[in-house]
Amino acid sequence: MQKRLVLDQKQISITISRFCHQLIENHDDFENTVLLGLQPRGALVLDRIIQRMQEIRQLRLRYGYLDATFHRDDFRRRDLPLRANETKIDFLIENRKVILVDDVLYKGRSARAAMDAMIAFGRPQKVELMVLIDRKYTRDFPIQPDYFGRQVNTLESQYVSVEWQSQGFPEDAIWITEKEHN
Repeated sequence: MQKRLVLDQKQISITISRFCHQLIENHDDFENTVLLGLQPRGALVLDRIIQRMQEIRQLRLRYGYLDATFHRDDFRRRDLPLRANETKIDFLIENRKVILVDDVLYKGRSARAAMDAMIAFGRPQKVELMVLIDRKYTRDFPIQPDYFGRQVNTLESQYVSVEWQSQGFPEDAIWITEKEHN
């Protein structure tokens, strides 16, 4: 299987730091801003952002993890049912700025479903989207990231794989690979 490296461990670290500085510039004291990691993979990215943010500047950040599984428009169309993850949000987002964090923006379905799912916690003032990888020519929905690490051109036959050391991989890395055909 052919693999092409998109971001290595050092580049991912630089991207996470850049995200933190952009957030500080745009949201100042974070008094009215919350961060939500989309379960499962966006939560891993959010954890890195929170950790780095605390290293850069001691801020009181409100953050949580949002599962949008049952809000997806393709939930019942799959051969095998999707497995839900836990939503961990202990605050309301009513009239707050929300930053949704995910690893890869592909068709836009996860981001759209997340917007539906977060309404259970109030109506946000504004929603921004942050992703490590923007697969920019593949949208089914008119959704664009406000913050992205890298934009890539991919084919439908390709897959973006995000690997984390914390999940047992040798190092953090993002790859483009060919989808396996059965």
